[in-house]
Amino acid sequence: MAKTAIIYWSGTGNTEEMAKAIQMGTRKAGAEAQLFEVEQFGASDLKDYDGFFFGCPAMGDEVLEEGTFEPFFASIETKLAGVPVALFGSYGWGGGAWMDTWAARTKADGAKLFADGLIVENGPTDEDIKKCEDLGEAFVKAL
Repeated sequence: MAKTAIIYWSGTGNTEEMAKAIQMGTRKAGAEAQLFEVEQFGASDLKDYDGFFFGCPAMGDEVLEEGTFEPFFASIETKLAGVPVALFGSYGWGGGAWMDTWAARTKADGAKLFADGLIVENGPTDEDIKKCEDLGEAFVKAL
């Protein structure tokens, strides 16, 4: 059974809601999936999982959250070469350019990026929740 970690930062709860829906999808596919707020997960934990979902909303000028998530991601990205990774997050403005930048960065790190990132404008709708569940299920099946 595949073991995945869903690591996220959420300011308003939108990205957290996406994380929980992704977890539902991974479980439908028969994987063990654990949710972690970014502060609960460290680089030493990477070895315990087969694949990772990273979630962060767009902040400021279309960047990752700079106080907690960006430093965390910077601390692990050298360890992502060859590792299955999926990205997700929400945004309220700007059209999602932060995800394009983050996906390119993750690919440059050598990660096995699954899709190019799932984005949701503002809070997830029922349709968006279904997309999150589908992402979780498809990612696990690809492991």
